Amino acid sequence: MKQRFVCIVILIFAAIVSGCATQKSYDYSAIRESKPRSIVVLPPLNLSPDIRATYSMLSTVTRPLAELGYYVFPVALVDQTFRENGLTEPGEMHNASPAKIAEIFGADAILYIKVNEYGATYRVISSEVIVSASAELIDARTGRSLWTGSAKASNSENKDTGGSGIVGILVTALIQQVANNIGDPGYQVARTTSYRLFSAGLLPGPRSPNYEKLVGQ
Repeated sequence: MKQRFVCIVILIFAAIVSGCATQKSYDYSAIRESKPRSIVVLPPLNLSPDIRATYSMLSTVTRPLAELGYYVFPVALVDQTFRENGLTEPGEMHNASPAKIAEIFGADAILYIKVNEYGATYRVISSEVIVSASAELIDARTGRSLWTGSAKASNSENKDTGGSGIVGILVTALIQQVANNIGDPGYQVARTTSYRLFSAGLLPGPRSPNYEKLVGQ
């Protein structure tokens, strides 16, 4: 029995080590070489059915990027500039030439975002708001991909559902669903998604105290 237990422990440990060994670290060589200082963020593409997703998500990205040490062009100004040049939809803006965007704004890099999920869902005994997004940072001068990432958040995370009977849970879920449909709780969840998106993988910019240590000069 003891030998069997030892064998099981060894197998589990081997599986963990094997899993860790197969994980590849992210290749930051492109962004290290490019060293972008400024970023122009395009209005996100909305792949969700909620029409509020694009500008709700757009309004949440400036702060986490700035806190990472990058200069972010005012997103409202960027959107207005595109509109004044006849590009009114995010899809049209995403199809614009990176070189042309760099010429207009003088940015080092362009951030393209896709909102994959946004809004409330009702699942009989629960109601939650989910926001998931993916992003790619492009060198505005060369068109080279510098970084990609994705993140997801929900307002049901760490929510305590204990202590209620099935009737109470159903009523709570229904009330939450009504509240979700009246307002836009996705905005708060989008903020969490944005912080997770950038803080988990994007290297710090030149205004960050960690820039020299992690990026180099």
